[in-house]
Amino acid sequence: MTRHLQDLDRRTALRTVASAALAGIAGCLSQDSSPGNGSSAVDGPLQQVTVDGTAVVVGLASEADVDRINLIQPNGELFAQQAVAAGVQQVSFEIGATYPPGEYDIVALQGEETVTEHSFQLQPEIHIRAVGLFRNHPEKPWDEVYGESETDRLKNGEAFVTVENTGTGPEAVVELIFLGDVPNPLENPRGNGMYETERVVVPPGETVDLFSGSFPFGSESESGMGCSPSGNSGQFTVTVKTQHSDGPASNTFDVQYSGSNDMVDCEVSITEA
Repeated sequence: MTRHLQDLDRRTALRTVASAALAGIAGCLSQDSSPGNGSSAVDGPLQQVTVDGTAVVVGLASEADVDRINLIQPNGELFAQQAVAAGVQQVSFEIGATYPPGEYDIVALQGEETVTEHSFQLQPEIHIRAVGLFRNHPEKPWDEVYGESETDRLKNGEAFVTVENTGTGPEAVVELIFLGDVPNPLENPRGNGMYETERVVVPPGETVDLFSGSFPFGSESESGMGCSPSGNSGQFTVTVKTQHSDGPASNTFDVQYSGSNDMVDCEVSITEA
C-alpha cells in the first residue's frame, strides 16, 4: 500500500536555492496522506513523493529539467542519489526498515544548481489491533506458517497478533511478548517470540499478522492461567518491540477460558480490554 507524504514545510522555504523563476513554477507534494488515494496534478518538476512498501518513490513532471535527485536524511547527510535520464518520470529510493526516522528532503538538481526541494516525514507508528487463536480463526495460514506436520501441536498453543502501521515510514517488528493471564506467559521468550523469523517488516498504511513462537496458549505453566469447566477470566498484555520506536507498543485484552480442564479443547474468548 502506498502512503502519500506531506507538502513542503519550513526547511523547503529556507533551503531552496533555485532562482525566483524556477521557484515560481515549483510543484508541491500531494497533501492527501490517506493510503490508496491519488493526488491531483500540479505544476513543477516534482509531482509527488510517496512511500511504497520500503521505497520512497518520486514522481517527476514530463517537462522536468533535472538530471539528479538527492535524498537527504535528517542529519543533513546524503542518504542516496539517483540520476534522472531524459524523459524519466519516476525514480525510487529503497530505504528498507533500518533507515533513521525523521524529516527528509528530496532535492532536484540540474548540474550543480538546485531546481527545487521538498521536505517530508518518515516516521513509523505501530499499533496492536487484534489477537487470535486457531480455534477461533481457522482461516489464517496456520499450516503455511507452522508446517502441516507440526500444526496439530502448535496451532492450538500459538497465536497471531495483528499490527498496523499508521505512520509514514516502514517499521520492523523484532520481538513479540505475551504476559499476564495466558497459560504460558514469558517475559523473555526463547528467540524473539515470533515463529522462525528475526523480524517482520510492516509498510506504512498496512496491517500484518505476526505469528507467535513461544507457545503462549499451550500447556499451563506454573505462573499461567489455565482452563476450567466453569470458566476462568483474566487479562493479558501483548507487547511488540520494533526497530525504531522509542518504546514498545502494547495492548491489553480480556480473556476467558471455559468448558474443559485441558487447554487443547478449551473454549477461549479474547476481547480488547
